[in-house]
Formats: sequence, structure tokens, C-alpha cells
Amino acid sequence: MEKRTATIARTTKETSIRLDLNLDGRGMAENITTGVPFFDHMLTLFSVHGFFDLDIAAQGDIAVDAHHTVEDLGLVLGDALAQAIGDRKGIRRYGHAVTPMDEALSTVTVDLSNRPYLVFQAPSVLTRQGNSLTCLAKEFFRAFATRGGMNLHIQVAYGENEHHIIESIFKSTGRALSEAVGFDARIRTVRSSKGTL
Repeated sequence: MEKRTATIARTTKETSIRLDLNLDGRGMAENITTGVPFFDHMLTLFSVHGFFDLDIAAQGDIAVDAHHTVEDLGLVLGDALAQAIGDRKGIRRYGHAVTPMDEALSTVTVDLSNRPYLVFQAPSVLTRQGNSLTCLAKEFFRAFATRGGMNLHIQVAYGENEHHIIESIFKSTGRALSEAVGFDARIRTVRSSKGTL
């Protein structure tokens, strides 16, 4: 089987990012450095629970705030996903995961349809204005869904602690995406009645 990997580098006046992704890995995430420690932790969880090998070296204008770094990483990770899955032949296309983290419960559903869309339903603590990662999570997932060509639905049923809520979202996203990129021997081309995605 051909390796499903991607290496993406992106440099702007605000950020410089290099990212390596292996969709068929073992969940190795030992070299993730974004300058935002909590974000490093969340990306590690995404990698481990999705069984993706992920290396990230990012520098951004975090002296201003984390916004550009978080959003641009969503763009780069989405580009890497799209490149690594290629023509999308043989993949399940759909993935779904429900993940608890203490008092928080998140559901993530993915369709690798090549028609980007994000639904992000979360407690107001995550949707207020601000520049912490908890407030920027929606921006990350919007960028990731857009560049990755996925319909991504994130729903948090309940939760009080911001850390726990975000953690359950990232874990669920890794698990759902792992299912969606997995192969099914019954799918000979792409999983679509139209014959194309």
C-alpha cells in the first residue's frame, strides 16, 4: 500500500509552519511545538487518539496573540490531510466519535466529501470573543475543515471546564477522522453515488 503521508511548509509575515503527517501511523506526536503549550497538548491528543503520526514546528506572532498561529495550523493540517488522502478512493469517508472527558462530552462527525462545512455547537464559554485557545478552537476547526475538504460537525452536549471540553473535542476529532480515512475493501472507487467526490 502506498504511504499516505504529507509534508507541508507555509510561511507568511505572521507565521512559519512545517508539518509532517502520516495517516497510517501509530499515534506518534513527540515533536509538536507551536509556541502555545496548551495547543501542543491538544494536537498531541488528536494525533494519539487518531493514530496519526504528527510532527509540527511552528513559529508565530504570539506576542500579539495566538490567533494567527492557531488558524494557520488549521490551514496547514487541512492541506496535509487533503494531500495524504489523495483521490479518496477506498476510504470509508464517514467517521463518528463520542468522547467523554470528566464532566464534558463531545460528539464529532466527519464526512470527507470534499465539500467543506463546519458546524460548531459548544457551550458559550468556548464561543465568546477572545484570543485564548478555547476561544480560537472554532477558528482552528473552520480552517481545518475548509482546507481538508471535510464536512465537520462538532457538538458538545455538556461541560463546565474549558480544558475538559476542548480536550474531548480534539480526542473525538482524531477518532472520527481515523475512522473516515480508514479503508473498506467493499469500496472499490469512492463512496459516492455520483462516482466522484
